[in-house]
Amino acid sequence: MDVGQLWERLRPVGEVSLDGRPVLVVLVAALVAVGVEPVWRVLRLGVTLVHELGHAGVGILCGRRFTGFVLRGDMSGHAVTVGPARGFGRVATTWAGYPAPAVVGAGAVWLAVRGWGPVVLAAVVVVLLVALVRSRSLLTAVVVLVVGGLTGWLWWAGAQRVQAQVLVGVGIVLVVGAWRHLGAVAGSGDRSASDAAVLAQLTRVPRVLWLATFALVCAAATWVVATTVLPAL
Repeated sequence: MDVGQLWERLRPVGEVSLDGRPVLVVLVAALVAVGVEPVWRVLRLGVTLVHELGHAGVGILCGRRFTGFVLRGDMSGHAVTVGPARGFGRVATTWAGYPAPAVVGAGAVWLAVRGWGPVVLAAVVVVLLVALVRSRSLLTAVVVLVVGGLTGWLWWAGAQRVQAQVLVGVGIVLVVGAWRHLGAVAGSGDRSASDAAVLAQLTRVPRVLWLATFALVCAAATWVVATTVLPAL
C-alpha cells in the first residue's frame, strides 16, 4: 500500500446521495436490530463500548489519565480514569457516558451523507486500536477486535455508498440505543451506582436533573438524525 492508495481511502468523497429505497432499507434494518431482543442483546455491547469510550475520551480531554476499561457479559461496563476525585474533570467524565452513543451516532449519520464516511471509519479504527491496548478483559478485547476488524474492512474495501449506508444504520442504532440505555437507568431501582447518582453525589444536583441533561442530548441527536435521514425518504 502506497501513500496514494491510503489518501484515496481517507479523503472525503463529496455528498453521497441516499435516496428512497436504500434509506428505507437502512432505517428498517436499524429499527429491527434494536427492537428484536436477541439481536439487541448483542448490539448492546457496541452501545456500551461507545458509552465507556465516551467516559475515556472526555476524561482525557479534561486532563485525566485513561488506564483501562471492561465490558461485561451482562452488557454493562466500566472505564477507569485517574485524576482528582472531585471537580469539573471528574463531573464531565462521569457525565459523558450516556450521551456518547447519541452524539457519536448523530455525528456518524451527519458526516456520512456529506461524504466524510471514509474519514469517520478511519478515525474509528484508530480509536479502537488505542482502546484495544486499554482493554482489561478477554470479552472487551474480543468486542474491540471484532468491531475494529469490521470497521477496517469496510473502510478499505467498501464502496463509498455502502460505507455511507452502514454508517447511517449504525448511527441510528446508536441513537436509539442511547435512548434505551437512558430508559433503563431512569427506571432502575439502583439509586447509588449509576452515572446520574454519582453526579448527584459529586455536585448535589438532583439525579433527575442529570437524567434530564442526558435526555436533552439524546433529543438533539434524534433531531439531527431525523432531519438528515427523513428528507431522503
